[in-house]
Amino acid sequence: MPLLDALNDALDRRIATDVPLAPFTTFQIGGPADYFYEAASADQLATAIATARRLGVPFHVLGLGANILVGDLGFRGLVIRNAARAVRIDRERQQLWAESGAVIYPDVINAAVDAGLSGLEHYVGIPSTVGGALWQNLHFLSPAPARERTMFIAEVTHSAELLTEKGHRTTVDVGYFDFGYDYSTLHVRGDYVLSATFQLAFGDVSKMKQVMAENLQWRHERHPPLATEPSAGSIFKKIEGIGAGRLIDGCGLKGFRVGGAMITERHANIVVNTGGATAADVQGLIRHVQDTVEQETGYRLETEIGMIGVFAEPTATA
Repeated sequence: MPLLDALNDALDRRIATDVPLAPFTTFQIGGPADYFYEAASADQLATAIATARRLGVPFHVLGLGANILVGDLGFRGLVIRNAARAVRIDRERQQLWAESGAVIYPDVINAAVDAGLSGLEHYVGIPSTVGGALWQNLHFLSPAPARERTMFIAEVTHSAELLTEKGHRTTVDVGYFDFGYDYSTLHVRGDYVLSATFQLAFGDVSKMKQVMAENLQWRHERHPPLATEPSAGSIFKKIEGIGAGRLIDGCGLKGFRVGGAMITERHANIVVNTGGATAADVQGLIRHVQDTVEQETGYRLETEIGMIGVFAEPTATA
């Protein structure tokens, strides 16, 4: 297998083959990747991406596997799991630096709070890596009194090191990302985040922990726990300022299921894997929701989760 040999030669002979991707996603759904590599540092991540580009191998960089649905037939190419998770604190500059595979919570947030640095505690409980946070401009509507507004990761992002689509490593400031709602320029560029620096501020640790506790409680009441009800987070985008969940709920679709995929009673814009759900089940449910909402309201919902890999035909609804 010349391609496997070439990948192994470039990546320290650490390539695995036919690796099921379901365990690496929050949905717990997905077929096997032809080739699988775990990058333990930003340097290894950059090398893996550069290698895939040089060899002409289709590739996907996988963080926590949230906000995506992987096809039942898997991924034809190389999946690079980003496990680059180093975190460093610079108290003098009130900054936190983290590699792009570092998990926002607990890794990054706990490091910041332990150092008495405020600004990241609002994003507690949201499954995301640093790279994923910059990709989607991670945000959260903080429920606590006097703080009820949407907080965006853009507000505390100082700079980031990227591997550009041309293969260069460069550091850019926050303006480069052109952040918007659920958007950054990474959506349209072939750039990958290797690490990021966040500009924080000294704060009261007890108050930060209070914010964390309140936000975790808010999420617990409204979102199904990933450990027992795997999901990919919100499935559909907002339409003209109208919450997709409100439209779906108004159509009486909470609890509707296709195979092992079900719209949770907790939140109408979240589909959960009740056990053994396939990507085809999820796609069948998505299609049913789109058709029903359009018929009853005139709005056509668009998905916001990424569709990765090769998909079979969606499961038909009853």
